[in-house]
Amino acid sequence: MTEGLTTCLDQGRGCTTTSGGWNFLKKQECWEGHEQALITNIRKETKRTEELEEAGYRSPTWAVLPALQQINSATRIEGEAAMSASPFFQSAGRKDLLFCGEKEGPTVVIWDSLSEQEKESWLEESSTMHDWAVWCKSKKGAEEIRSFELSGKEIFFNYDQTKSKEEKNKKNESKKKAHRGQSVRYRSWWKQDNIKMAVSEDHASCWVCKDLTVTTKQIQALLTAARASGGKDECQVRLTGIDREYWMGTEIGRLGGYGFRGTVTAGDGSNQKGGKWEQDM
Repeated sequence: MTEGLTTCLDQGRGCTTTSGGWNFLKKQECWEGHEQALITNIRKETKRTEELEEAGYRSPTWAVLPALQQINSATRIEGEAAMSASPFFQSAGRKDLLFCGEKEGPTVVIWDSLSEQEKESWLEESSTMHDWAVWCKSKKGAEEIRSFELSGKEIFFNYDQTKSKEEKNKKNESKKKAHRGQSVRYRSWWKQDNIKMAVSEDHASCWVCKDLTVTTKQIQALLTAARASGGKDECQVRLTGIDREYWMGTEIGRLGGYGFRGTVTAGDGSNQKGGKWEQDM
């Protein structure tokens, strides 16, 4: 372990993930006592995710996920990967693959992180569910209707169709301004413990079951999270609850910084002015 990362150097199984994520996963009941199987799984999940990212997929930020979670009081996230699983959901996984918890409860689905088979499996299960929320790419033009749209309603789309001030009319055609997408994680963020945010070239939508009541406040919170620009992703330390093991596995957690009753003084080698900060714990 070094600088917030955990690395396996075994030949044929080499992989890297955040130390917080590793600590969180290995403490889960489904992996307890099965660390070698977990390492093998992370290796497979890394390869799978790298292929998705090569095709353009990017993980939603940890600012967006809690906003989605609030929409349907979700306890489960369907999608993403073992090493990028969010520690503030009680359950995470894809299809029959569990990263943590049990496969039950109101669910947030990260649609574009699922394989076609996983999408079909979830659609079958969702036919009897009334508490789901799907985060997905917005459709472009006359794309085929996705099955969940037939039983759902779109409550959010991050696409401003306002015309530009530089709008030009030529042959009765209007030139619209370029639209920015939503905030996302950088490619391979879990291998670098990178919490900086990038901006996606794609636009996102959120669909929920038609029976689900969603408030204006919830939609506004999702809009604010999705349109956060630049800077760093949500990094709110919680030392109680289900994500405690994640934070205790981070670099500062393993150094005993969390819960230390005293004053912490630290220097940053990248601070050319030689500054320091102090914090009472």
